[in-house]
Amino acid sequence: MSHRRATPGLPAAVLFDMDGTLVDTERLWWAAVKQVADGIGRQLTDADTHHVLGRPAAHTAAHLHRTGGPAVPAPDVLAIELDAAFATRVACEVVPRPGALSLLDELAAAGVPMAIVSASPRHVVDLVRKALGEERFALTLAVEDTARTKPAPDPYLAAAAALGVDPRACVVVEDTPTGVAAAEAAGCVVLAVPSIVPIPSAARRTVLDSLERADVTLLVSLFTSAERN
Repeated sequence: MSHRRATPGLPAAVLFDMDGTLVDTERLWWAAVKQVADGIGRQLTDADTHHVLGRPAAHTAAHLHRTGGPAVPAPDVLAIELDAAFATRVACEVVPRPGALSLLDELAAAGVPMAIVSASPRHVVDLVRKALGEERFALTLAVEDTARTKPAPDPYLAAAAALGVDPRACVVVEDTPTGVAAAEAAGCVVLAVPSIVPIPSAARRTVLDSLERADVTLLVSLFTSAERN
């Protein structure tokens, strides 16, 4: 497979997770899950975090069904309720993460293609893309677009293929361990900006406390550093 040649020194593309990375929606997702859990008499705790944050509705629904009582609805019913509760919140409360818009503007000015790669459903991804500016993104990929979602590498591999670039020449920006695992399995360089769950530094992975500290110069430096390793 041939790949589009990147501008020397720049990543071939920057692939952004959406929830908790570009927009402050992890808290909205948690609130939506809590609403559905409350409705089935199930209290969320920190022990549920791994099955909620960075996970698609189908995974969280299966978790609630598995750990709930005997009268809990089927996972597909719970997934529909989760998607509806989340979409309602996103439609009313989309807020960009600090530094997100300025980084998008810098990358656009530098001519670096950008994509949203999300475990959220298409209708939510489209809401967020419109709120952030549809013209900013060359591609959006939602949970329906691959057979497997994060932490499998499929979403990032599919995004790179659709853009015609080598995934190893891409920088992924993520906020959860689940998303980081997907990006690294795809061979991408990772910039992690944790929203709730801590993420340690590692090879080909840089961790910041805010996108306000990220710019094109930083992305170039971590990309070229990863290339040397």
